[in-house]
Amino acid sequence: MMKSLLSALAGAVGALALATVAQAAPEPQAHDLVLKDFHFRSGETLPELKLHYYTLGSPRRDAGGHVVNAVLVLHGTGGSGRQFRAPQFADVLFVPGGALDPARYFIVMPDDIGHGDSSKPSDGLRARFPHYDYADMVEGEHAITRSLGIQKLRLVMGTSMGCMHSFMWGETWPDEVRALMPLACLPVEIAGRNRLWRQMVMDAITTDPAWQGGEYQAQPIEGLKGAENLLMVAGASPLPMQLELPTGDKVKAWYETQLPQRLKSLDANDLLYQVASSRTYDPSAGLERITAPLTWINSADDFINPPELGIAPREVKRIKHARFVLIPASPNTHGHGTHTWAALWQDELQALLARSGS
Repeated sequence: MMKSLLSALAGAVGALALATVAQAAPEPQAHDLVLKDFHFRSGETLPELKLHYYTLGSPRRDAGGHVVNAVLVLHGTGGSGRQFRAPQFADVLFVPGGALDPARYFIVMPDDIGHGDSSKPSDGLRARFPHYDYADMVEGEHAITRSLGIQKLRLVMGTSMGCMHSFMWGETWPDEVRALMPLACLPVEIAGRNRLWRQMVMDAITTDPAWQGGEYQAQPIEGLKGAENLLMVAGASPLPMQLELPTGDKVKAWYETQLPQRLKSLDANDLLYQVASSRTYDPSAGLERITAPLTWINSADDFINPPELGIAPREVKRIKHARFVLIPASPNTHGHGTHTWAALWQDELQALLARSGS
């Protein structure tokens, strides 16, 4: 009896494991595009700009040969296209039957300029790297889609910085996008506390004597510690953190583990450029140019885009076919990072795809 029960249990566990594997998102394919003589808005140039990106699925074309199923997914500051392999995103959206099932959609996930495996200061130019901004990054994203023969995107969705880029896509190429889903941002100039913490991050790096104007031989670790401390607070959600870390000892232990881990992957010039690239962002004047159906989602526990500013309910009225959703704070939200936990907003994505056409 016990043996048969154990066998049955083992079989159930095995079946569950197979089901879990079957529902895991596929591994994306990596690609590179090299743009010759790229001109930045600052007036600087690079003889070669490498843009790295990932794809899932295959393009599907209509009778005229146009790609009809391309989806552009855009990452946040300091991220990369590969970040969307995280289970809370990929294993919700990129699985059979998911909202962005690769069997139906051709998904493109770039590493923006200055990020991931695309051209960046730490490749060798350091502080001599061109001072890119969001417009340069969006231009690079557009170049990737055109290189793939994509004339019109089924969807542009982005998280944080990618959220801001989504608004820029809708304004710059309104006829090249069928739907937009910005997650965790505001379509106005970055000012107030949001600008302040970014300035603090940059100053923490550049005022460290070890930075040496960007020509450091070893990472300016004290400056990076100050910068990462600010980034940790800006991305955190108070309620889940209060529940997860209910005592001072737990906070201390978490911090002493987290900070060294996060510092391992940081380069001071790369981070400085990434944060500074938001300096010219301000799509507020052109929101009426956005014509594609749009669902814009923020979370109520977002330190970077706090709802009490009242900006989102005001600005969404200027966008045709737009819907704004504010996810209430709960133990299941993740502050600014709620943008990557797709289970919290996948129904809104499904609805957006439905209302923007089959």
